[in-house]
Amino acid sequence: MPRVLVLGGTAEARELARLLLEDPRFTVLSSLAGRVANPRLPVGETRIGGFGGPSGLAAFLAEDGVDVLVDATHPFASTISRNAALAAEASGVPLLALVRPEWSPVAGDQWTRVPTVPAAARVLARREGGRAMLTTGRQDVGEFAALEAWWFLIRVVDAPSCALPPRHELLRDRGPYTVESERTLLRDNRIDVLVTKNSGGDLVSAKLAAARELGIDVVVVDRPERPAGVPAVPTAAAAYARLVGDA
Repeated sequence: MPRVLVLGGTAEARELARLLLEDPRFTVLSSLAGRVANPRLPVGETRIGGFGGPSGLAAFLAEDGVDVLVDATHPFASTISRNAALAAEASGVPLLALVRPEWSPVAGDQWTRVPTVPAAARVLARREGGRAMLTTGRQDVGEFAALEAWWFLIRVVDAPSCALPPRHELLRDRGPYTVESERTLLRDNRIDVLVTKNSGGDLVSAKLAAARELGIDVVVVDRPERPAGVPAVPTAAAAYARLVGDA
C-alpha cells in the first residue's frame, strides 16, 4: 500500500488527496505550509508546518515511510519546490510535480509581462499614477509601498504585515470569483491597472476576462523556474493516473 505525501494547499492538491483517499491501494498525507490562517483543508490526514529545509524533509520521508512525494504547491512556491527536489534526490523517494497550466494572453488582452514582483512595481513607477488592483499576495505588497502616485485596491486572504502604500484599500477575500463580480469590482473602483501573478487555474482567472472586457491593462508576473528533471502533470486526475500506473 504505497504512502503518498502531497505538498500544498492548492485546489489541485485537495483534489488529488480526495482521489487517493477513495482508493484503498494508497494511504495519503497532505502537508500545508501554514502561511494562511484558515486554510481550506483537504480530506484525510493532514499536517501543517514546515519540515526544516530539504534535509528535514528528507528525514521526514524516511521516518514516515513515504513511497512517493507529490509537489502540488502554488506555482510561485519556488523554495518549497526546490526543497522537495533536493529532498527527493537525497532520499531516493520518487517526486512528481502537479503544476496547473499557466495563463496565456488571448485576443483583446493588454498584458505587460515581467519576471518578478519588484519588476511589476517598477512598471507602475514609470507611469504617472492612477488606480491599481493588486492580487499578488500579502507577502509582496511591500514592493509597492513607495508608490505615492498610485491608489491601490489590495486583495488578500490574510492581512499583510509589511509596509503598505500610503493610499490603499484592503479587501480580504478568496476565490473562486465570477467574471460578473470581477467586472463590477474593477469598474466600481475605477481600476486602471491590474497586477497579478501568473498563477494559472480557474479559481481566480475571472479577473483576466473582466479586465479584457473593460480594456484594463494587466501587469503579469511570470512564474519562477521549476527544478529541472522533475516529471510534471497538469491536473489532479493526471497525477492520480500516474500514481496508479506506478503502483
